[in-house]
Amino acid sequence: MRPTPVRPALQRGRRRRRPTPIVEPTVASASVLAEAQRLCNVVLRSEDIKTLGAFAADYDAAGARTFACLLYTLKRTDGALYWWRFAAGAGDELAAHLLAVHHAAVGRRTDARVWRAIARMMGFAAERHLPSPVRESAQLAQGFTRSWGVNLQTFLQQSQLPRELVAH
Repeated sequence: MRPTPVRPALQRGRRRRRPTPIVEPTVASASVLAEAQRLCNVVLRSEDIKTLGAFAADYDAAGARTFACLLYTLKRTDGALYWWRFAAGAGDELAAHLLAVHHAAVGRRTDARVWRAIARMMGFAAERHLPSPVRESAQLAQGFTRSWGVNLQTFLQQSQLPRELVAH
């Protein structure tokens, strides 16, 4: 005797619904990249910028997300993705959303869907998780990076992640 299937087989001629795209095909990737940049600017103009000071000591999710946004604005995408993943893994909803937006912008739709689903499962809502800007500009203050140690300055100047940070 055969066991009853748990899920009925698809009827002939019926197809499963295709997943909803993250970005409509008519939306230019440049505008989605601009949205990712805008979100980073909001983070860097908010009180979250203060998390960078303690980030080196405690590696918290908000500090990782803020540091990733700083790297993203400096066009250090590999480093930004690393720290957004770190922050999302530590429960930061906005970091998961930023990963979804970035992947949608660069055409990685599957990755974008995954991160969008993760952000939704974490309960991401823009009105709750986007910080409020307190500064008018996300421009780095002159000399801001001078107070950072040599290791961090070297890290920011590298075009790729150091070998030690790349997953094998």
